[in-house]
Amino acid sequence: MTAARLPDNAPFAPEAIAQLNRVIGPATTTQRAWLSGFLAGMEAGNTAQAPSAAAPPAPKQKLTILFATESGNSEALATAAKRDATRLGFAAKTLDAADATPATLAQAAEADSTLLVIASTWGEGEAPQRATRFLAELMDPAAPRLDGLRYAVLALGDRAYAQFCETGRQIDTRLEALGATRTAPLLETDLDYEQPAATWLATTLPGLRAAPIDAQEQSVIHVDFGIPAPTAITKTNPFAAEITVLQNLNSSRSAKQTLHVELDLAGSGITYQPGDAIGIIPQNDPRMVQDVLTAVGLSGDDALHEALASRHDITTLTGHLLKQLSELAGDRSLLALVADKDALAAYTTGRQVIDALRDHKPRLQPDQLLQLLRPLPPRLYSVASSQRANPDEAHLLVSAVRYTAHGTPRGGVASTWLADRRNVGDTAPVYVKPNTHFRLPEDTNTPLIMIGPGTGVAPFRAFLQDRDETGAKGRTWLFFGDRHFTHDFLYQLEWQDYLKRGVLNRLDVAFSRDQDAKIYVQHRILERGPDLHAWLQDGARIYVCGDQTHMAKDVHAALRTVIARGSNLSEERAEAELTQLRAQGRYLQDVY
Repeated sequence: MTAARLPDNAPFAPEAIAQLNRVIGPATTTQRAWLSGFLAGMEAGNTAQAPSAAAPPAPKQKLTILFATESGNSEALATAAKRDATRLGFAAKTLDAADATPATLAQAAEADSTLLVIASTWGEGEAPQRATRFLAELMDPAAPRLDGLRYAVLALGDRAYAQFCETGRQIDTRLEALGATRTAPLLETDLDYEQPAATWLATTLPGLRAAPIDAQEQSVIHVDFGIPAPTAITKTNPFAAEITVLQNLNSSRSAKQTLHVELDLAGSGITYQPGDAIGIIPQNDPRMVQDVLTAVGLSGDDALHEALASRHDITTLTGHLLKQLSELAGDRSLLALVADKDALAAYTTGRQVIDALRDHKPRLQPDQLLQLLRPLPPRLYSVASSQRANPDEAHLLVSAVRYTAHGTPRGGVASTWLADRRNVGDTAPVYVKPNTHFRLPEDTNTPLIMIGPGTGVAPFRAFLQDRDETGAKGRTWLFFGDRHFTHDFLYQLEWQDYLKRGVLNRLDVAFSRDQDAKIYVQHRILERGPDLHAWLQDGARIYVCGDQTHMAKDVHAALRTVIARGSNLSEERAEAELTQLRAQGRYLQDVY
């Protein structure tokens, strides 16, 4: 590269030309281009205009992004939407439904704010726990009018459940009924929500503006400065963690198989906190893959076999899949089945994709089969270790799911993959799913009441490991339950060691099959009611982890009774107290 020099007739003194040549001469092309742009920009900034007062900046359009989240997906989308909205010139803020009321939305309408709602549906059409109070108040006949409020709703759900995206649907319909103006159609997304949500947000956010972007805002260029982050470990870019321990914690006489799994994270850069989950991306059983291919006449296609084994859900049978199958196969009987809600529920219960394929015998092309199947979802497991105690490891507690339905043996995709087709030394693709709403309190003196039967005890092992490492002084109380004391007492020796050393202060257990009358953790809660109420009065946090359908509801009812008796309240008033504890972050659930 020829050194750049100023000509001798440049409008500078000879000594200045010499000084400039010493700087410009050895400069790179990039450096000279930067200097050129800098000088041009400085000159443009100094260009004189007729003296006048600068025009005041136009007020930014206000945008409230309300999220209703259970596992954090809606919250993550809300954070991304806020970033994108800010770049579009909005004055955007996120708002957790746990902290919102219909009056909040009415105030937004009066302030000419707009509303973006991102809402998950949990279980069989239920609202996320943190959003139940807000949804009830929104549906109340006394909810305020929202005339003038512009809004759009993005709904997250799972087509495996009949009430798909029900929370988002309810909010969308109710906002319109209260006078708000919908600016975009409701979007309903399945487990593979990321790309549809990103596309919808890109087209919907501009439509939420009350007026087009003015010239002043269009002239602003948003630039992110900083060093690019290394490639992150995510669901789409998991880390291949070596399995270093794979141990069955149940005795040989137990009817259950519960695996303690240890994963080597060395070199991954993965960090997690107690309460977070580890996502595992499993593979389907090769025998089931072959059964599916045989059923549609595609046996022998190795590439298709690999795709179904590692990337597609070949087990979950939904009404949506049956409707697609009816169109691909031209089977009118399937259309009638899908149209009958009760008949559809009866047929899909206990059945999987292979059952529908065998029953209706479609002949499909490879692209048709792949179109029929949704992506294989990862499985989330509460981390059972503290990274303070295990810096390069993550421990999981996995129950191998095995059952028989309609005369056919079934198995959980991820749990049997680990139990039957993984060995020590093999790897598993993993990533971290943060759970910011199920974390240890910052105040280490806060008492903890932990309720976790079966594999629900996993996060509490992480909690106690962490408190042991930090020397926390807050009292701890664990309720654990399973079938048999002798065969199913998970981590028994560890709990006993923690009791001996004072890391765990109280332990109550319930083994349901060790006596004629079944005893569960909710029974122990009721028996210990006075002491538990005293802990609550002393500021304890309650954590519940495990089965949502039965355990969590029964535990909730027991806690309500404990509060009613301890505070001499009606059940209704005690329920309000539990709602208040939840709002205060003192009653936390991680249920599935």
